[in-house]
Amino acid sequence: MSHAPQATLFQQALGAAFFNLPEAVRRLHAVRGTARYAGVATVERGRNLLARLCARMAGLPTSMHDAPITVAFVADAKRETWRRTFGGRRMQTRLAFKGGLLRERLGPLHFRYRLHPGSDALWWQVAGVRALGLVPLPVGWFEGVRCREREQDGRYEFLVEARLPLVGLVIRYEGWLLPVDDADAEADA
Repeated sequence: MSHAPQATLFQQALGAAFFNLPEAVRRLHAVRGTARYAGVATVERGRNLLARLCARMAGLPTSMHDAPITVAFVADAKRETWRRTFGGRRMQTRLAFKGGLLRERLGPLHFRYRLHPGSDALWWQVAGVRALGLVPLPVGWFEGVRCREREQDGRYEFLVEARLPLVGLVIRYEGWLLPVDDADAEADA
């Protein structure tokens, strides 16, 4: 007797709307087990002292332009780990789905997101943040945090930006990814 595979985190979070996402976004969020993606990213970090301190505490990458990026995914029905490498600099996050919200652990911060799917993009909206998983922080501080995922020219494309009150830009990174086999083929072309 065979069992149907369990839904991925993003399938659980989005329900039927998952299947209306652009194909490249669906493919990335349908990973079960392990997968590796590669592409190119540009990273801009805030320059003031507070922005640099926030970025360092969260383990965010340094500024770079058109740098190689790889993302190794380890996923099951309960959690996902994303191990990103931006131009040789590592950044890891852990994701879970609970209480109707996607949860992400990034350094000492635990984010909760509402996902807003559309036919052309998937947007993440901060719904709550805790420091060290315990201390709730005002969600209004994080209104300048946004994430957009979409498909462009057949590739998965991302944009992540974090601006905080009194701090300004903490980080902005954007780029594209393809599954490693597809990225290798594109590089050879």
